[in-house]
Amino acid sequence: MTEPADLLRQNRIPVTAQRLAVLRAVSARPHGTADAIAEDVRSSIGTISRQAVYDSLGMLVKKGLIRRIQPAGSPTLYENRIGDNHHHLICRSCGKTVDVDCATGHAPCLTAINDYGFQIDEAEVIYWGTCPDCLAAK
Repeated sequence: MTEPADLLRQNRIPVTAQRLAVLRAVSARPHGTADAIAEDVRSSIGTISRQAVYDSLGMLVKKGLIRRIQPAGSPTLYENRIGDNHHHLICRSCGKTVDVDCATGHAPCLTAINDYGFQIDEAEVIYWGTCPDCLAAK
């Protein structure tokens, strides 16, 4: 795995303590919210504004180094598993989110009936349900 500082340099992103901390926090907390990532960053480097965390997350998404997941009715989540067009399973009770690999193994793993001339490179699916822990608690 590429070191975070090298990954930033390879993508022509200036290396800062804040960006390194955000990148490491996303890696350590797959499917973390911006607030949870901000908490991790603060415990790692000390003071950082919420806006600086949001700015870093946005820039890392734009550069394709992390992925933004926006489930309907839920907070935005971030992960560093990129490039494989996987999907997600989310518990309606506790919000636990897990990765689900594509059924066909390549992107996009779903084919639109009509692409209307678009060149489709990604399909995003979110499966909703109840996780085993929440089922056991009922």
